[in-house]
Amino acid sequence: MTEPLVVMVTAFAVIAAATVVGPRLGVAAPLLLVVTGVVASLSPMFGSVHVEPEWILEGVLPPLLYSSAVSMPPMNFRREFGAVSGLSVLLVIGTALLLGLFFALAIPGLGFAWGVALGAIISPTDAVATSIVKRTPVSRRVVSILDGESLLNDATALVLLRTAVVTTAAAFSFWGAVGTLAYSVVVALAVGWAVGRLDLLVRKRVTDPTVNTVISFTAPFLASVPAEHLGASGLVAAVVAGLVTGIRAPRDLSPRNRLSDSQNWRTVELVLEGAVFLTMGVQIGPIVADVRADYDEIGTAVLVAAAALALTVLVRAAYIGPLLAVLAARARGSDTIRTRVRGLQERMSTPEGKQQTMDEAKLRGRPPKERDLDRFAGRIVRILADLDYFRREVLGWREGTAVVWAGMRGAVTVAAAQTLPEDTPRRSVLVLIAFAVALLSLLVQGGTIGPLLRRLTPAADHVAAARRASAERDRIAEIMRTTSATAHPDATSSPASAHRLAVISAQRSALLDARDNGTFDAEVLEEALADLDAAQIAIELRGGLRG
Repeated sequence: MTEPLVVMVTAFAVIAAATVVGPRLGVAAPLLLVVTGVVASLSPMFGSVHVEPEWILEGVLPPLLYSSAVSMPPMNFRREFGAVSGLSVLLVIGTALLLGLFFALAIPGLGFAWGVALGAIISPTDAVATSIVKRTPVSRRVVSILDGESLLNDATALVLLRTAVVTTAAAFSFWGAVGTLAYSVVVALAVGWAVGRLDLLVRKRVTDPTVNTVISFTAPFLASVPAEHLGASGLVAAVVAGLVTGIRAPRDLSPRNRLSDSQNWRTVELVLEGAVFLTMGVQIGPIVADVRADYDEIGTAVLVAAAALALTVLVRAAYIGPLLAVLAARARGSDTIRTRVRGLQERMSTPEGKQQTMDEAKLRGRPPKERDLDRFAGRIVRILADLDYFRREVLGWREGTAVVWAGMRGAVTVAAAQTLPEDTPRRSVLVLIAFAVALLSLLVQGGTIGPLLRRLTPAADHVAAARRASAERDRIAEIMRTTSATAHPDATSSPASAHRLAVISAQRSALLDARDNGTFDAEVLEEALADLDAAQIAIELRGGLRG
């Protein structure tokens, strides 16, 4: 009993030390942890360490992906969903198929189906690994794309892995594979949405922040476990539950509950991410020992892994290049759409224009109700905000380079490789190749992404950025002043505190509406919402109110 406790305490200390020391050395903490794990694997104490892949896929990844989804700005995810879905589905499938052909040629006796299985293991980028990018000077749009991709591509890869393994024993059916993927995603969406709403419904009635946070820890597993039991993707279910929670929590949960969630989930993220990288390094000893005992092809496996990593980068670049060209063309052609949409907005801003719109709609069929026109007006605001965002946040070759080079492999690759059946041809070699790809990706791409982006990123115009932020804050302040007049105090509180809490509630609601429309920068809006939360917590603490 003492030895596991010592190992656990030591791991916590190493994770904390790497987090503090890494930035001072100019090295990402995950890289330090991987290297530390590799060194530890040379010790007899860790020589026989075996981490069950299910612990990573079913125990670690659901909460990590859930937490990332909760904290991701919903407007950014919505705006980048087209690019994200292509990277998460088309690129993963294309990469797996090309890698399958490569592995079938490079590894004698493997076959195309097993090659595709290994390609599916290697093809997805890792949500934990891409966290390295957030510490570099990269545009927030790039971060949004990478975050969204790493949240969703695991489902495609794991479904493709299962399909490839089944294909080795039966005839391959293209439509069967498509149907399996569609079923996996649709069921996961339904389960994740239901769990997200139920979680908020329960937590809305729990006033104790500590208990509320404990309940939140169950959400990713309440989504992932039933989804997996139904044959769907547990990871997608956890992500959807997180997205639902992130969108609705500011409206449904008190500031103190959300502050408790945020602080505790950051701690959980730090520990779980650190544990993932440590265990990756520690497992190298047993994996190498298995290959040496079975085939003694360590050098060949590493060379194949290096070539596979180079191929994944080339395929990614070949996909992202045309994607950026399409996005840039769409941004250039948005002026005509903007003019037309702005004309609709101006017409809807007057009673006569609204009446004209209603009359036109009546001629087409069912007459619209007032709330239908309000929804239409809100949709116009979102479209204009999206067009302005895409024109302002253009993705050029620098951003494209960042997206290509930041697509790192990590824990998912290592864990998924170890789920290969025991009768897999040359199984230990395939596991070593997958591990080597992940390790090389972290060391080569993760170790150079910071200097590369600092070299590519042009000098920031801090004056212009400050001016834009100031203008955003002025607009937010104007909304908050206008909204204050609509507040209705709660009669159960003292007059002063009741009025202030009512004002804060009305202002928060207005800012969340603006968030959903995408009319403000996500970070500036988060600052304003955080200020409102702090003000409400202070009032509640002074008045002895419950959150």
